[in-house]
Amino acid sequence: MNILYIFPHPDDESFGPAGVIDAQVKQGHQVHLLTLTKGGATQQRHKLGLSVEEMGDLRYQEMLKVKASLGLSQMKVLDYPDSGLTELDPRRLEKEIESYINELKPKLVITYPVHGGSGYHDHLVTYAVVKRVFLDMQEAGADYLKRLAFFTMPDSGEPTFLPSGWPRLKLSDASLIDAVIPLQSENIQAMKDALLCYESYQAIVETTGVIEKIGDRVHFEIFDEDFSPSLKSLTEGLN
Repeated sequence: MNILYIFPHPDDESFGPAGVIDAQVKQGHQVHLLTLTKGGATQQRHKLGLSVEEMGDLRYQEMLKVKASLGLSQMKVLDYPDSGLTELDPRRLEKEIESYINELKPKLVITYPVHGGSGYHDHLVTYAVVKRVFLDMQEAGADYLKRLAFFTMPDSGEPTFLPSGWPRLKLSDASLIDAVIPLQSENIQAMKDALLCYESYQAIVETTGVIEKIGDRVHFEIFDEDFSPSLKSLTEGLN
């Protein structure tokens, strides 16, 4: 089955869903990644003394390592402005995403949920444009599109990845969680290996405690479908 993950930045695929990606690849699925920016505007560039362009090039090279580490079938990295997606005409992004979906014809598309996992504006824009493209393409007859899922974390009442002092972000209510994917030890190791590919981001990996927060299961919302009990695989029920 063709599966497409769409995220705004390098490392979004590794900060959480990488364990599920690893499981899907091992199950024989063709897993693809579309990233909208090179992530060059990150504050980490100042610590490395790099320009936005130089940081973007570095992160792209790190993404090539992730592609190999996770065994992705295909990866496409666009160069829209990092931290600037809100300033774009969303139709530009929609056309780009539609073109890639038309090329791959995935049954399953995964992106961020409405809160973006962090509240970051680029994440919110990505949610909106991917959802719009998915529904427009379905309506126009792209019947190969079967399911739209959102990588998320259940709301625990505790801070997520945000620095102390920021307003606490409300994540997904338990009632919205449609899939809880258990991770095997090899999947967790694959997530760790993917994160290690981002050598320029190891301080962020440690600060966020992402590996401990994800634990041994990954949560997803699924658009316009309601599952109780929750699915244990995003491909469950898809032909």
